[in-house]
Amino acid sequence: MTTDATYWDDQAATFDEQPDHGLRDPRVRDAWERLLLGCLPAAPAAVADLGCGTGSLSVLLASAGYTVTGLDNAPLMIKAARAKAREAQVSARFVTSDAAVPALPPESFDVVLARHVLWAMPDIDAALTEWIRLLRPAGTLVLIEGRWHTGVGFSAAEMEATVRRQRAAATVTRLDDPLLWGAPITDERYLLVSSH
Repeated sequence: MTTDATYWDDQAATFDEQPDHGLRDPRVRDAWERLLLGCLPAAPAAVADLGCGTGSLSVLLASAGYTVTGLDNAPLMIKAARAKAREAQVSARFVTSDAAVPALPPESFDVVLARHVLWAMPDIDAALTEWIRLLRPAGTLVLIEGRWHTGVGFSAAEMEATVRRQRAAATVTRLDDPLLWGAPITDERYLLVSSH
């Protein structure tokens, strides 16, 4: 686990080479768009994309009309995200901050979205408390997580139990469609949606 900004800055130049990171393949991008639009409230809902990396999901959602704030602790990731938004000619705000304690105002977002971020948090319960604090009363928490073949991450059952310690509702959907990842997968990947 690492939340070290230098580590993630070192990944910034090659981060988008993974199909699900860069969303460069239109089929992969379309698969992510279908998945996310199927579980989010209608645009222009306000979305906080925590641990946004190079901003691929932020830009995708901004292109669909959402009001997006992307947050990452790695300055080079944020720089890449801003460039990606400019290239796509969409408006999205990007903030350099630690996702574990995001420097964003409480109760300001309809959606808190995080993809493959909790595995890097030193205390996932504390991080979730901070994330839920950002949501408006009827807000939706959207987590895309997994337990990878390397042994890193959390199973769907572990993540559901973790979220249910703080929120009554949590629905888990397995994400085994190869289109989402650009290739078949053998590990456990899932979507967890928690709405009030």
